[in-house]
Amino acid sequence: MFGDSLRLEVVCHGRTGTGPGSLRLAARTLGLAAEQGVRPVLSNAVRYADPGQGPVADVLDAARRLVPVDPRKPLDSGERWLKGPGEMAAVAERVVEAAGFRRAAAHRLLTLTEETAAACLVDPEDHLGLGSVHFPEPHLVGATRRTAARVLRARCAGSLVLRGHGRDRRYWDRLDDELRIIEQRGFPSYFLTVAQVVDDTRALGIRVAARGSGAGSLVNHLLGIAHADPVEHGLLMERFLSARRTALPDIDIDVESARRLDVYRAIFDRFGADRVATVAMPETYRVRHAVRDVGAALGMDPVEVDRLAKSFPHIRARDARAALRELPELRGVAAEEHGRLWELVEALDGLPRGIAMHPCGVLLSDATLRARTPVVPTSGEGFPMAQFDKDDVEHLGLLKLDVLGVRMQSAMAYAVAEIERATGRRVDLDDPAQVRPGDPATYELIRSTETLGCFQIESPGQRDLIGRLQPSTFHDLVVDISLFRPGPVAADMVRPFVAARHGRTPVRYPHPDLAETLRETYGVVVFHEQIIEILRIMTGCDRHFADETRRALSDPESVGRVRAWFAAEAAARGYAPEVARRTWEIVAAFGSYGFCKAHAVAFAVPTYQSAWLKARHPAAFYAGLLTHDPGMYPKRLLLADARRRGVPVLPLDVNRSAAAHRIELVSGEFGIRLALSEVQGITEAETARIVAGQPYTSLQDLWQRAHPARPVAERLARVGALDAFGPNRRDLLLHIAELHRRRRGPAAQPTLVDSARAAPVGLPDLDAEERLGAELSVLGMDASRHLMSDHRAFLAELGALPAKRLRDARHGETVLVAGAKAATQTPPVRSGRRVIFTTLDDGTGLVDCAFFDAPPRPGGLGGAPSHERCAHTVFHSWLLLVRGVVQRRGPRSLSVVGAAAWDLAELTRLRADGGLRAVAELLASPAGPSGAAPARRIHLSTGYAMHPWADLRPAGEGAPTGRKLWHASPGSAGR
Repeated sequence: MFGDSLRLEVVCHGRTGTGPGSLRLAARTLGLAAEQGVRPVLSNAVRYADPGQGPVADVLDAARRLVPVDPRKPLDSGERWLKGPGEMAAVAERVVEAAGFRRAAAHRLLTLTEETAAACLVDPEDHLGLGSVHFPEPHLVGATRRTAARVLRARCAGSLVLRGHGRDRRYWDRLDDELRIIEQRGFPSYFLTVAQVVDDTRALGIRVAARGSGAGSLVNHLLGIAHADPVEHGLLMERFLSARRTALPDIDIDVESARRLDVYRAIFDRFGADRVATVAMPETYRVRHAVRDVGAALGMDPVEVDRLAKSFPHIRARDARAALRELPELRGVAAEEHGRLWELVEALDGLPRGIAMHPCGVLLSDATLRARTPVVPTSGEGFPMAQFDKDDVEHLGLLKLDVLGVRMQSAMAYAVAEIERATGRRVDLDDPAQVRPGDPATYELIRSTETLGCFQIESPGQRDLIGRLQPSTFHDLVVDISLFRPGPVAADMVRPFVAARHGRTPVRYPHPDLAETLRETYGVVVFHEQIIEILRIMTGCDRHFADETRRALSDPESVGRVRAWFAAEAAARGYAPEVARRTWEIVAAFGSYGFCKAHAVAFAVPTYQSAWLKARHPAAFYAGLLTHDPGMYPKRLLLADARRRGVPVLPLDVNRSAAAHRIELVSGEFGIRLALSEVQGITEAETARIVAGQPYTSLQDLWQRAHPARPVAERLARVGALDAFGPNRRDLLLHIAELHRRRRGPAAQPTLVDSARAAPVGLPDLDAEERLGAELSVLGMDASRHLMSDHRAFLAELGALPAKRLRDARHGETVLVAGAKAATQTPPVRSGRRVIFTTLDDGTGLVDCAFFDAPPRPGGLGGAPSHERCAHTVFHSWLLLVRGVVQRRGPRSLSVVGAAAWDLAELTRLRADGGLRAVAELLASPAGPSGAAPARRIHLSTGYAMHPWADLRPAGEGAPTGRKLWHASPGSAGR
């Protein structure tokens, strides 16, 4: 079958016996090769690069086999490392000698191995055609009788006229410029391909919009890919596609997350499985997974392993011991003895745990795709998946389209559908006649900072920035989104912008020639597009060269060369040396840290739309949020926000609740009816049966027609979903047990639940505390009342200030605040110090607290160091009492800089056991020493520093919060 291509692999790891890796098996393999006339090759079956990594391989094997490692009999030989020529020659000699051949056979074995390796050499470009881009054939994107370039030009021209710009020379000139570059680069088929995907997505009724720098292209706007008009918003094509840039332009599209796979199916249906593949995503070890797998391999107690894993923030595995030394919340773990655990944990860093389908990457090509990438079917859907990851495909020149599933798009689509279902009115969020751009109620909501659930502006930091900025236009939202990024924050863009916007400092321009470019941001450089314009104006270069120069600013080795070029060109155009120097300082500081305006504009569209829905249709908005879980906060906090805004929260009811959250008219206004799918452990099939059988006349009717499992029925009873069948929930639980026995026993057994309302048994009903506990455990939400209501009397005794009264507190006033933790974050601050932000919810509003690891620089945010004393309590407690100082930085910008924190649940128990005096003594006792903050910082090229344990991912961009009671960022320890 294989002819001359067949080889026999000889492997010797020095193992005893006759199994794989043994000298005896290697010798027998070599002998078999000689007998059969098959060429042998010598291999070391390499698994790791360096010697001494055998124990790591043992851990990986143990994790795969789900068995602990036997220390007396390791799974790996410890020999499977990448050996050099000398070591492999020695192995060859041992095997040849054991096989009974002369020593010359060892040289022959090595020569055959080398020849085989040379024959296997593949040139990716010559043999596979990698490195050159292949677009889908033109006929698949509408270019049958005309070229793709002519089709693209015709579509854009027709759209431009239809949009009312046919007489505007600016649009025609801009279109001609863009099309010329697209045609020069050979990309017309690419744009038509993306447009076809977007058209097919809209035809399915799925919301879709472009994100990223692609929103700056007029061609994308005219094709319907991008929503915002780039000419109106002053966006530059060159930031997206440049005549000087060799890389493919990157068009990312956002679709509804709940229907992302529908979009994938449409792409496969349109282009065919031989032209489309999803992208692979290796899942690599980080610290929590590493602790779990190493702990299991070492045979540690699973409860202990779980505790250790949850103690860490979501960091690299290689940083485990550094975190133990530096993070105060890990001091208790650091004092424990765990043998080789941490050494093995760090050794797993970055190693693959498995492979999954990338959440957004799709490869599009012509019919030769399968010849250039190996594919495997994905689990579940069975989509072809390329075995290259997202970075590989870009380096190899494969065309990747990012189809990002955005939960907020699903939430808004669901809200619109609920409005139509309940009222018959169809709302088109993309129609400016329905969603007016300057809606006063929307901007009033935004300025109030009551923006929980609103896209991009709901995190504590964003609410603080909105409170200081006070947006009143769409452009203000664009600036707000651009400023709230790690780069702009680290480069101190926010403070001067807010001061200039509110007239506290005069607007200054480096030179009058730059006034037009910087006027929209009060003289502060915020956008990448402004850097491009500054370079163009002061040096005379075109925008294409200016953007390439801007990109070079992120390379420290190129900065000196760019500075010399800028100074020479500015001088040649007559700018004074002082002007050139001052302008260069701005360009160098902000060039690589600004934000792409096109990206911000694309984000600001759903930001405004979500805020409009919250202002105009709050019940439908909350129903969408609860159903699709798009933001960073737990669902229980969204319910609390709905109550504060006057939206009725209607309880779970098997006769009225649907699978998803619905809006329902109550006393002339819409409320939210909780969803059956929120019940812990309920299956889709059970939910569908319950909904299909509504209404039910009795518990027995529900039991006989919907067939719920006993645990599900009991959970429904505990949270009040069966209250229509009897007011006593403990009685209902007894009746469910009886029905369960009857189902399992003879059919003629008598029952107490034949009537519409179950007969009372006389058991004591669940009290208020038990009902609240049932809601939290079954639904993950305090649905009937806020959980902090049980603590209000105690907090009043302590003098704690409710959130709704905190807004009246003075700047610098010391206060006690309390609440249920809703979120924790550790964002980067430009001083390089660590700060823990936590949001507390007390039922009357939110309190944002900050705990710092050291006093800030003069004029900076912060107060006395509290990070060391409070970190463990903040991360590992749910209900918190915090003492701190009120800090105001704007009309609606308010936070509490924490000095001390206590677990409120422990204080409540202390109050019950020792009285109020015992609590007061504890609160008055001096706090423990804060300790010195670790000196390690990451120093940036801008001169600012970053704490090594700071969050880098913006809030709200991770996995949905789901049933968790609070959001924890990657830098947060605990659950």
